[in-house]
Amino acid sequence: MHYAPGQEPCPLSFSPFKSCTVPRPIGWLSTISANGTLNLAPYSQWQNLSFDPPLVMFAANQLSNGERKHTVINAEETGWFVWNMATYALRDAVNLSAIEWPTGEDEFVRAGVTPVASINAPCPRVEESPAHFECRYLSTHRLRGNSNHGWVDVVYGEVERIHIADEVIMPDGKIDITRIRPLARLGYYDYTSVTDVFEMRIPGASGAAAAGLEGRASNTDSSTEE
Repeated sequence: MHYAPGQEPCPLSFSPFKSCTVPRPIGWLSTISANGTLNLAPYSQWQNLSFDPPLVMFAANQLSNGERKHTVINAEETGWFVWNMATYALRDAVNLSAIEWPTGEDEFVRAGVTPVASINAPCPRVEESPAHFECRYLSTHRLRGNSNHGWVDVVYGEVERIHIADEVIMPDGKIDITRIRPLARLGYYDYTSVTDVFEMRIPGASGAAAAGLEGRASNTDSSTEE
Protein backbone atom coordinates (compact mmCIF):
# COMPACT_ATOMS: atom_id res chain seq x y z
CA MET A 1 0.00 0.00 0.00
CA HIS A 2 1.16 3.51 -0.78
CA TYR A 3 -0.46 6.83 -1.56
CA ALA A 4 0.37 10.53 -1.88
CA PRO A 5 -1.17 12.52 1.01
CA GLY A 6 -3.06 15.58 -0.16
CA GLN A 7 -3.12 14.29 -3.73
CA GLU A 8 -4.74 10.89 -3.41
CA PRO A 9 -7.38 9.58 -1.00
CA CYS A 10 -6.08 7.40 1.79
CA PRO A 11 -6.92 3.75 0.98
CA LEU A 12 -7.23 2.89 4.67
CA SER A 13 -10.14 3.61 7.00
CA PHE A 14 -7.83 5.73 9.17
CA SER A 15 -4.85 7.84 8.15
CA PRO A 16 -1.61 6.00 9.04
CA PHE A 17 0.58 9.13 9.27
CA LYS A 18 0.36 9.82 12.99
CA SER A 19 0.31 6.11 13.76
CA CYS A 20 3.72 5.68 12.12
CA THR A 21 5.51 8.52 13.90
CA VAL A 22 5.22 6.92 17.34
CA PRO A 23 5.54 7.10 20.24
CA ARG A 24 5.41 10.89 20.51
CA PRO A 25 6.21 12.61 23.81
CA ILE A 26 3.52 14.96 25.05
CA GLY A 27 4.21 18.62 25.59
CA TRP A 28 1.78 19.39 28.43
CA LEU A 29 2.28 23.13 28.39
CA SER A 30 1.19 25.77 30.86
CA THR A 31 1.15 29.45 30.00
CA ILE A 32 -0.41 32.64 31.27
CA SER A 33 -2.08 35.32 29.18
CA ALA A 34 -1.17 38.98 29.29
CA ASN A 35 -4.26 39.60 31.47
CA GLY A 36 -3.41 36.79 33.90
CA THR A 37 -5.58 33.89 32.70
CA LEU A 38 -3.94 30.47 33.16
CA ASN A 39 -3.81 28.06 30.23
CA LEU A 40 -2.93 24.36 30.14
CA ALA A 41 -2.93 22.17 27.03
CA PRO A 42 -1.23 19.03 25.67
CA TYR A 43 0.68 18.92 22.38
CA SER A 44 1.86 15.63 20.87
CA GLN A 45 4.01 17.48 18.36
CA TRP A 46 6.67 18.30 20.96
CA GLN A 47 10.36 17.49 21.07
CA ASN A 48 13.79 18.48 22.32
CA LEU A 49 16.13 19.97 19.70
CA SER A 50 19.51 20.18 21.39
CA PHE A 51 21.10 19.95 24.84
CA ASP A 52 23.81 22.64 24.93
CA PRO A 53 21.90 24.80 25.51
CA PRO A 54 18.75 22.72 26.03
CA LEU A 55 16.31 23.73 23.30
CA VAL A 56 12.75 22.50 22.73
CA MET A 57 9.97 22.96 20.22
CA PHE A 58 6.27 22.32 19.87
CA ALA A 59 3.94 22.59 16.91
CA ALA A 60 0.40 23.88 17.37
CA ASN A 61 -2.14 23.58 14.57
CA GLN A 62 -4.54 26.48 14.55
CA LEU A 63 -8.24 25.92 15.11
CA SER A 64 -10.57 25.08 12.24
CA ASN A 65 -11.97 28.63 12.42
CA GLY A 66 -8.50 30.05 11.77
CA GLU A 67 -7.74 31.16 15.33
CA ARG A 68 -4.28 30.47 16.75
CA LYS A 69 -3.89 28.41 19.94
CA HIS A 70 -3.85 30.26 23.27
CA THR A 71 -0.57 28.55 24.20
CA VAL A 72 1.19 30.13 21.23
CA ILE A 73 -0.26 33.59 21.79
CA ASN A 74 0.56 33.51 25.50
CA ALA A 75 4.15 32.36 24.89
CA GLU A 76 4.68 35.12 22.35
CA GLU A 77 3.16 37.81 24.58
CA THR A 78 4.82 36.86 27.89
CA GLY A 79 8.02 35.27 26.60
CA TRP A 80 7.58 32.02 28.56
CA PHE A 81 5.96 28.59 28.63
CA VAL A 82 6.35 25.63 31.00
CA TRP A 83 6.50 21.95 30.05
CA ASN A 84 4.97 19.55 32.58
CA MET A 85 5.61 15.82 32.25
CA ALA A 86 2.39 14.01 31.39
CA THR A 87 2.14 10.66 33.19
CA TYR A 88 -0.20 7.69 33.19
CA ALA A 89 -1.52 8.74 36.61
CA LEU A 90 -2.37 12.18 35.18
CA ARG A 91 -3.91 10.90 31.92
CA ASP A 92 -7.45 12.07 32.73
CA ALA A 93 -6.25 15.57 33.61
CA VAL A 94 -4.21 15.69 30.39
CA ASN A 95 -7.28 14.67 28.40
CA LEU A 96 -9.50 17.27 30.06
CA SER A 97 -6.96 19.98 29.33
CA ALA A 98 -7.16 19.08 25.62
CA ILE A 99 -10.73 20.40 25.43
CA GLU A 100 -11.03 23.73 23.62
CA TRP A 101 -12.37 25.70 26.57
CA PRO A 102 -13.69 29.24 25.94
CA THR A 103 -11.26 32.12 26.25
CA GLY A 104 -10.86 33.17 29.86
CA GLU A 105 -11.38 29.72 31.40
CA ASP A 106 -8.78 28.63 33.96
CA GLU A 107 -7.76 25.27 32.54
CA PHE A 108 -5.93 24.23 35.72
CA VAL A 109 -9.33 24.30 37.41
CA ARG A 110 -11.00 22.48 34.53
CA ALA A 111 -8.34 19.76 34.57
CA GLY A 112 -8.43 19.45 38.36
CA VAL A 113 -4.71 20.07 38.89
CA THR A 114 -2.83 22.46 41.16
CA PRO A 115 -0.81 25.45 39.92
CA VAL A 116 2.49 25.98 41.72
CA ALA A 117 4.75 28.97 41.16
CA SER A 118 7.71 28.70 38.83
CA ILE A 119 11.05 30.37 39.61
CA ASN A 120 11.87 32.08 36.31
CA ALA A 121 8.64 31.89 34.35
CA PRO A 122 5.51 33.92 35.18
CA CYS A 123 3.33 30.90 34.37
CA PRO A 124 2.84 28.16 36.98
CA ARG A 125 3.77 24.48 36.87
CA VAL A 126 1.45 21.52 37.46
CA GLU A 127 2.22 20.51 41.03
CA GLU A 128 1.16 16.89 40.50
CA SER A 129 3.63 16.41 37.62
CA PRO A 130 7.04 14.94 38.54
CA ALA A 131 9.13 17.01 36.11
CA HIS A 132 9.00 20.48 34.58
CA PHE A 133 10.96 22.70 32.20
CA GLU A 134 10.68 26.47 32.50
CA CYS A 135 11.14 27.60 28.90
CA ARG A 136 11.99 31.05 27.62
CA TYR A 137 10.25 31.72 24.31
CA LEU A 138 12.61 32.22 21.36
CA SER A 139 10.62 32.39 18.14
CA THR A 140 7.68 31.12 16.08
CA HIS A 141 7.91 29.70 12.58
CA ARG A 142 4.53 29.62 10.86
CA LEU A 143 3.91 26.97 8.17
CA ARG A 144 1.16 27.04 5.57
CA GLY A 145 -1.54 24.38 5.65
CA ASN A 146 -3.93 22.99 3.04
CA SER A 147 -6.84 24.00 5.28
CA ASN A 148 -7.43 26.38 8.21
CA HIS A 149 -6.71 23.54 10.62
CA GLY A 150 -3.57 22.60 8.68
CA TRP A 151 -1.75 25.88 9.36
CA VAL A 152 0.77 25.33 12.14
CA ASP A 153 2.87 27.46 14.49
CA VAL A 154 6.22 25.86 15.32
CA VAL A 155 7.40 27.43 18.58
CA TYR A 156 10.98 27.28 19.84
CA GLY A 157 12.15 27.78 23.40
CA GLU A 158 15.22 27.48 25.61
CA VAL A 159 15.01 25.58 28.89
CA GLU A 160 16.06 27.99 31.64
CA ARG A 161 15.27 25.76 34.63
CA ILE A 162 14.60 22.04 35.16
CA HIS A 163 12.56 20.68 38.08
CA ILE A 164 12.58 16.99 39.07
CA ALA A 165 10.61 15.61 42.04
CA ASP A 166 13.03 14.10 44.58
CA GLU A 167 10.99 10.92 44.95
CA VAL A 168 11.56 9.88 41.30
CA ILE A 169 15.37 10.32 41.42
CA MET A 170 17.18 7.00 41.87
CA PRO A 171 20.37 6.57 43.96
CA ASP A 172 22.52 6.57 40.81
CA GLY A 173 21.19 10.01 39.86
CA LYS A 174 18.94 8.83 37.05
CA ILE A 175 15.20 9.44 36.79
CA ASP A 176 13.01 6.42 37.54
CA ILE A 177 11.11 6.38 34.25
CA THR A 178 9.19 3.16 34.89
CA ARG A 179 7.92 4.55 38.18
CA ILE A 180 6.81 7.77 36.48
CA ARG A 181 5.26 6.04 33.44
CA PRO A 182 5.45 9.01 31.05
CA LEU A 183 2.48 9.26 28.71
CA ALA A 184 3.06 9.16 24.95
CA ARG A 185 0.79 9.65 21.96
CA LEU A 186 0.20 7.01 19.31
CA GLY A 187 -2.08 7.31 16.28
CA TYR A 188 -5.85 7.51 16.15
CA TYR A 189 -7.19 7.92 19.73
CA ASP A 190 -4.46 5.75 21.24
CA TYR A 191 -1.84 6.42 23.91
CA THR A 192 0.83 4.40 25.65
CA SER A 193 3.05 4.77 28.71
CA VAL A 194 6.63 3.74 29.35
CA THR A 195 6.78 0.56 31.44
CA ASP A 196 9.97 -1.01 30.12
CA VAL A 197 13.50 0.38 29.71
CA PHE A 198 16.68 -1.14 28.28
CA GLU A 199 20.12 0.36 27.74
CA MET A 200 22.32 0.35 24.64
CA ARG A 201 25.62 2.19 24.36
CA ILE A 202 27.35 2.95 21.07
CA PRO A 203 30.60 0.98 20.95
CA GLY A 204 33.64 3.22 21.28
CA ALA A 205 31.71 6.39 22.19
CA SER A 206 33.59 8.35 24.83
CA GLY A 207 34.37 11.87 25.96
CA ALA A 208 32.29 14.58 24.29
CA ALA A 209 30.46 12.03 22.12
CA ALA A 210 29.33 10.06 25.16
CA ALA A 211 28.36 13.26 26.97
CA GLY A 212 26.27 14.31 23.99
CA LEU A 213 24.46 10.97 23.86
CA GLU A 214 23.73 11.33 27.55
CA GLY A 215 22.52 14.89 27.01
CA ARG A 216 25.18 16.33 29.27
CA ALA A 217 26.96 19.59 28.49
CA SER A 218 30.50 18.56 29.47
CA ASN A 219 31.64 22.12 30.10
CA THR A 220 28.92 22.85 32.67
CA ASP A 221 28.13 19.45 34.20
CA SER A 222 30.64 17.94 36.60
CA SER A 223 29.02 14.48 36.61
CA THR A 224 31.12 11.66 35.19
CA GLU A 225 30.19 8.93 32.76
CA GLU A 226 29.69 5.48 34.22
